[in-house]
Amino acid sequence: MLRKLIRAGAVVTIFVGPAAAQDSFGIPVNPKPPPSVQEIEKQKVRDRDYDAAMKKIPDKKTSDDPWGVIRPSPAAKNKQQ
Repeated sequence: MLRKLIRAGAVVTIFVGPAAAQDSFGIPVNPKPPPSVQEIEKQKVRDRDYDAAMKKIPDKKTSDDPWGVIRPSPAAKNKQQ
């Protein structure tokens, strides 16, 4: 009987340890204060500048043939013959 009780206690201890490690025990999870009005405005300006910079970048034209760089094109093959 005592062995079963010890084994049950060991099993409970094994499962309680990781669960207790995940708890914050009263420590604030997010100690960073909320942003002020000035910080929010600065972030909006940064976002607008980023969007404007992204619009200036031209779209990359993609190739339909992913192996085109590795194998020679048919036109190059005909020129060699």
